[in-house]
Amino acid sequence: MKQSEVIGLSIAELQEELSKSKKAYSELKMAHALSPLENPLQIRSVRKSIARIATELTKREANA
Repeated sequence: MKQSEVIGLSIAELQEELSKSKKAYSELKMAHALSPLENPLQIRSVRKSIARIATELTKREANA
């Protein structure tokens, strides 16, 4: 998820997206541990997406 997409979401949508991304990240890590993923860079992109969402949530809470 790109930063421009993250900025356009509401707080509730960000929290929902964060939980979905964390679940996807744990599933990717589990799948990669069992057998190598075809594209292991997916793990990196999901992790960065989680960081972007969490940063935006923190920024919004600080402004509120």
